[in-house]
Amino acid sequence: MIEVSDLTVRFGGVTPLDKMSVKFDRGTCGLIGPNGAGKTTFFNVLSGFVKPVSGSVTAFDEDLLSITHFRRARWGVRRTFQTEQAIEELSVFDNVAMIQEHSKTSGSSRRQEVLDAIEFVGMDIDPNARVGTLGAAQRRLVELARAAVGRPRLVLLDEPAAGLPDEETDHMGDVIRRIPEQTGAMTILVDHDMSLVSSCCEVTAVLDFGKMIASGPTAEVLRDERVIRAYLGTEEVA
Repeated sequence: MIEVSDLTVRFGGVTPLDKMSVKFDRGTCGLIGPNGAGKTTFFNVLSGFVKPVSGSVTAFDEDLLSITHFRRARWGVRRTFQTEQAIEELSVFDNVAMIQEHSKTSGSSRRQEVLDAIEFVGMDIDPNARVGTLGAAQRRLVELARAAVGRPRLVLLDEPAAGLPDEETDHMGDVIRRIPEQTGAMTILVDHDMSLVSSCCEVTAVLDFGKMIASGPTAEVLRDERVIRAYLGTEEVA
């Protein structure tokens, strides 16, 4: 379980996270909100790239914020970004192995963990293929394999299927749904595709201008009038 309490981030006069409090219990959870809501900032806090001015994050009964940023990958934080991070000149295997090196696994099982992660995401290609030769969907799967390798505890997915056609998004969703079962990791999915969020996430939280405005079962959250107003930009009539 991950519990966030009064998490606040300020950049000068801007407050991208304003006393954010939420609990993510298990499995794959959604985090949605309009552009600029603070979702990526929240991921940057969990990853150690941004230091909050106040608040706490407890992950699996540990104080995540007390773990130095360069140790969080070894602790078990994995992350995808809106822009692909895999190195085009390297092979699929080497790209995944780079992340696996931060895990606690050592010895001969390292190679098998990398191969297992590539197989898990459903990449029907040679692991020695250079990433730069792959299509868009396959490159996104490389990013997922990098997030799933090395026994992660917390997987953060930032718009992993953005721009993909429906069939490839469906496959991505199937992989995302299986991450907790495959790895045991808590998974948090940020995406604007509500069909993907609905299919992957039993529970969803919603940020708007840095404030948590709703959380709970996904279907109920998506019907919440506050969430609809946040996405449509409509004003509440007094």
